Amino acid sequence: MSDGPQRFAGHQSSHVDSDAAIRLTDTDAVTARYSAVQKGYIRDPFTRPLLPRGAQFQPSRPPLINVGTYVRSEGIDSLVTQWLELSQQEGKKCQIVSLGAGSDSRFWRIATGPHRNTVSAYIELDFSENTTKKAMAINKSRELKGTLGDPSNVKIVGGGTTLYSPVYHLIPADLRIPPHESLSQAFQLIDSAEGPILSPNLPTLILFECVLAYMSPAASDGVIKWFVDYFATSPEGTVLGGIVYEMFGLNDSFGKVMLNNLKARNVDLPGVEPYPTVASLPNRFLQLGFERAYAMTLRDIRRSCIGEVELERRANVNF
Repeated sequence: MSDGPQRFAGHQSSHVDSDAAIRLTDTDAVTARYSAVQKGYIRDPFTRPLLPRGAQFQPSRPPLINVGTYVRSEGIDSLVTQWLELSQQEGKKCQIVSLGAGSDSRFWRIATGPHRNTVSAYIELDFSENTTKKAMAINKSRELKGTLGDPSNVKIVGGGTTLYSPVYHLIPADLRIPPHESLSQAFQLIDSAEGPILSPNLPTLILFECVLAYMSPAASDGVIKWFVDYFATSPEGTVLGGIVYEMFGLNDSFGKVMLNNLKARNVDLPGVEPYPTVASLPNRFLQLGFERAYAMTLRDIRRSCIGEVELERRANVNF
């Protein structure tokens, strides 16, 4: 995603930044994650350097929020690990593309873990304001920047909005713009003899973590179909996978309260209404070219991915 009309120095603008409220949801997410880290629900030493200024002094979230953050994190981490293990078993490098990545720390957790040599390219796309803040945070943090490799191969360009390194790439893009413009341009920004940043010939996993709900169905379908078509050009039959974490079925009392709270903050969810049930979520991917698709609720993830002993231990740590 990106920012919209630019402001010019020396001119007062009455333009209302309609995307500011959406960008603030990233602050909510990273602050919630930091709370879960502080309370011992999650182990992640890379979240704190990515926090916005002053966020580390906010009160910890209630236990229910910490548990929910833990289950969300554990479920996605489990699926990403399975993807990396499968690539490793096949003896192939893979790519990961995180859309609307915000302040996510997953790249650093992978880059310092047992599967660090499995990833050929890790690409994050988001609003230019978010990529600028993240690039600055990375550049200031010895731990984050040091993980990217030789400093001479780490470049911040595009007025500070874009960061390139041998594996990790942070790129601004507006996912609501037709993808033949936004995505094609984003992945072609490096003039490399080896080809585009995103290779159509390597197994690739796309992460949609709370991003499709903020887009119109037509725009999000266009993004999904662009990836399907992009990898269909490979003569080698590249495997394309996707992991989606998204809200759905907000027509119950809890969902209505959530929607009203978001609307009070000028946040709309145009991408939620067409997908009211669990079954409707994988169906959209099947209709857009994926061969298989499945959906699980957080309750399903708790039952299948996290043991009762672990859940009970997490529920009783550091209140």
